[in-house]
Amino acid sequence: MRHWFAAALAAAMLFGASPRATASPAFEAMLRQAEAVRSADPQQFNALLGELNASVGSASQRQRDELAYLKAYQLSYSGRFDLGIEAARELFDRSEDASVRFRAAALMVNSLAVTRDFAQGVRYMNEMLALIDQIEDPELRHHGWAAAGTISNFVGRHEDGQRFAELMLADQPNPRTACFAGALLLESLFGQRKLADRPDFMAGQIDRCIAAGEPVMTNYARAYQARVMSWHGDRNEAAALLLRHLPEIEATRYPSLIGFVYSTLAEIAFSGGDYAQADNFARRSIAQASGMGNSAALVAAHRVLYEVALQRGDNAAALAHHINFAAADKAYLDEVSARALAYQQVMAETREKEQAIELLNRENQLLQLREQASSLSARNNQLLLALLAVMLGALGVWTWRTRRSQQLFRRLAETDALTGIPNRLSFSRRAEEALTLSQRNQEEVGLVMFDLDEFKSINDRFGHATGDWVLREVARACSEVCRRHDILGRLGGEEFAFLLVGCDLASSVALAQACRKRIAAIDTSGTGQAFTVTASFGVAGTRACGHDFLTLLSRADDALYQAKHAGRDRVRTHGAGDLALDAAATN
Repeated sequence: MRHWFAAALAAAMLFGASPRATASPAFEAMLRQAEAVRSADPQQFNALLGELNASVGSASQRQRDELAYLKAYQLSYSGRFDLGIEAARELFDRSEDASVRFRAAALMVNSLAVTRDFAQGVRYMNEMLALIDQIEDPELRHHGWAAAGTISNFVGRHEDGQRFAELMLADQPNPRTACFAGALLLESLFGQRKLADRPDFMAGQIDRCIAAGEPVMTNYARAYQARVMSWHGDRNEAAALLLRHLPEIEATRYPSLIGFVYSTLAEIAFSGGDYAQADNFARRSIAQASGMGNSAALVAAHRVLYEVALQRGDNAAALAHHINFAAADKAYLDEVSARALAYQQVMAETREKEQAIELLNRENQLLQLREQASSLSARNNQLLLALLAVMLGALGVWTWRTRRSQQLFRRLAETDALTGIPNRLSFSRRAEEALTLSQRNQEEVGLVMFDLDEFKSINDRFGHATGDWVLREVARACSEVCRRHDILGRLGGEEFAFLLVGCDLASSVALAQACRKRIAAIDTSGTGQAFTVTASFGVAGTRACGHDFLTLLSRADDALYQAKHAGRDRVRTHGAGDLALDAAATN
């Protein structure tokens, strides 16, 4: 949803009114006309800009600023985002009018979100929000909150996106703005897995957007409603809802919406055992990939094709689909991590700036005190020395706090937030470093990959909160099995791996078996549900595969696939020569 959302929301909501000018009524009238038609009639808008440029000599400074804003808008929403951002930035830096600066910052936030420069987008979001108390026009405030909420959702700060959407809805928006604010709120709740808690709001959102004549937003709300219905076991009703409105959805020609709906239908069909329909809708979703970006919906579509091939016993197709699924999942997770890291980087920079300003203020106070103390007695000189000591102490504390903040953000960027173990990026980096050192020391290394069996079924039957509990318990159980210097990481979803330095293949299989038994012994009664957790394991060693990380990972993944195919809840090793070892290990 996010790729189209920033552009669509901005195009629909960039209507913040400017104060009426006191100079050149004719120029003002053309400005108002250009404001009114800029998204509805681009051709007339461009013609009006030409007329405004020709008569700019009669305009006041405020009118010139608004014309500069409209030019920046024209550049961004004709696809020349780099030029539009540059023009908006120049206007933001030179204008003294808070409303003009607010609009320019909001335009940059939307454009930077679309161009995926999240760090700069968050920086200008902070600049924009610092001006909001000076903005009296409610429509302009709504536009700013919409831009802030959109980029907050982009970088994974869904609780902030929810806050901005609720601010819009509480500020008596017009019907169209209420529809867009509701869409922003639905996206925020979905990202926090709280959508099922607001069924009445979803129904009301559909009615709001129908009344506002916004079919794209209307059908996104229906897609979310179908997801919630499916989570509650009402798969037939969910599928019927989407199929009933599928012609209307396809008529919007929004690839992201269409792909999201197809992916939802594919998952619903697979959960209901209709593999032909699941395969059909998954392929139709993937056909929209150019307009979906690296999205969870695209990952889900590839996963459905892989699971359908497994159910049909088509091993070659399953392997091919698994490769596509793994690539899509990695690209999606990498992008999510990059967005979160961009946000953390900007927040760290903001904190450092605030600390630097505080330090400068203290230094200024110190300079003033020094000037006063220069004419006083020795007692004042002693006071000055004491103040210098305090200043040095404050500088030391500031340095320590800055270093601690940097360490904290580095740890957050390298740790999986749910399980507390290294994430895919951190695991890959540490594994490559360990393999390079082991090759130099001529040590054997084992790599074990494992994937929880039927994990989607756990989520579907017992809810995502139970699924999250299972992932945490699995990470804890395997951490207890690993040795102190082993590296355990979560690769994404329900897939994990650990690297065993100094282990031959037999030792690696033994450790994998111990981990498999620990997982199977997990007591799920604490969740209020009775079910069994199992996992399938693939093992590869450097003696057969060498010390290249990607090769070792690929061989372990092949073995994992064989374990899945052989019936799950077992360990398999890479290579035909290891079959005897596999047989012994599964006892």
